[in-house]
Amino acid sequence: MIINKLDNVRVDIESGHKYAICDINISEDVIKYGEPIGQATEDIKCGDHVHTHNLKTNLSGILEYEYSEFTPVVEKIDSDIEFMGYRRKNGDVGIRNDVWIINTVGCVNKTAEIIASKTGAKFFSHPFGCSQLGYDSKITQKILKGMVNHPNHGGVLVLGLGCENNNIDVFKGVLETWDEERVRFLNCQDVEDEIAEGVKIVKELQVLSQSDKRECINISELKVGLKCGGSDAFSGITANPLVGRFCDKLTSLGGSCVLTEVPEMFGAEHLLMKRCENKSVFEKTVKLINDFKGYYTRYNQVIYENPSPGNKKGGITTLEEKSLGCIQKGGKSTVVDVLDYGDKLSKNGLSLLNGPGNDIVAVTNLMASGVHIILFTTGRGTPLGSAVPTVKIATNSSLANKKSNWIDFDAGPIIDGKDLTDELFEYVISVANGEKCKNEINGYEEISIFKDGVTL
Repeated sequence: MIINKLDNVRVDIESGHKYAICDINISEDVIKYGEPIGQATEDIKCGDHVHTHNLKTNLSGILEYEYSEFTPVVEKIDSDIEFMGYRRKNGDVGIRNDVWIINTVGCVNKTAEIIASKTGAKFFSHPFGCSQLGYDSKITQKILKGMVNHPNHGGVLVLGLGCENNNIDVFKGVLETWDEERVRFLNCQDVEDEIAEGVKIVKELQVLSQSDKRECINISELKVGLKCGGSDAFSGITANPLVGRFCDKLTSLGGSCVLTEVPEMFGAEHLLMKRCENKSVFEKTVKLINDFKGYYTRYNQVIYENPSPGNKKGGITTLEEKSLGCIQKGGKSTVVDVLDYGDKLSKNGLSLLNGPGNDIVAVTNLMASGVHIILFTTGRGTPLGSAVPTVKIATNSSLANKKSNWIDFDAGPIIDGKDLTDELFEYVISVANGEKCKNEINGYEEISIFKDGVTL
């Protein structure tokens, strides 16, 4: 435990925790990041520790919002900055070229794993694709469709069982179109030896992918997902603002960023709404927020049951505090679009993506939207990775040094006034050019599909 003991602090507190810089009366708002993060539940003296014992959220229920026109503050500029990517037949760009095995159903997870072990292909286990109904089933199909269409692979084996709800014939209807040379299908029930047949198909795809060569791609075609997990009180001070500056730089150059974790916008959503480029995007953002609150209430859950125990241990007290730190990953960029599960990113700029804060579900949603890379800030640490490169950015140098096997970039020096924007930008380009980040090196490449429905 690291203890801070400053001259004007009346008690010993853990690193990253808050203390009052003035007297605060009971029921008065507590201000951080220039915004209220809750109200005092008792009188707080200057220098007192401020946390769950004397601070509570102000948030409750569905809110009403009013649209106002926004003047962009991030200026667009032309640039000749490039990265080395793979231009696909349909014009999309990828930054990796492995062969993926994508299951239509969880029943063939082990089959996919065995084929991958014999070929070096990547596989992604999940338990879904059968016994799901309605919207729940559609989410599974849309996420898997996003994977099949993702440009970060050089070929896909779509592996089915044969009797599942999301069988290959049904799934082809969801896909609508695909590259017949690079997307192959195999129903395990249709062949005598599904392992041998799967290995054969994957090896054929690998031969095809070997002909793909990297070429110069303008930075405007780079797509980056934004995520935080295992956050601490430094997240909103170091790593998240750093990612926000990266986002502003990339979007100014014509690139795209995607911000998700809707419940971690609660309490700060008004700041995002002020940056919507038009009324239509504003209305979509209001719907995004209110629909997710409705999801909570449908299951009789408290809308503001957040932060997590780890967040609180790291010094975050209320959801407003967490959200105000979280949305900083979007910088000051204009919000140009709102995406649902499995929607493909189509507009340059900053888009908002539907989905929960759960780390593995969130990175899966980002990947399925078509981002090439995910920037994942963390103050507590996690080895988690998605099917696309997942760059771990430590909020503090202590974590970066302790878990160097997880962390790719240390934002800790920002606390001493260093600007790392250019360094992070250069590192992201190196990843786009092929440098592997820790999740890839360690094999932490997983998916988890959002579930909201009945299982038969």
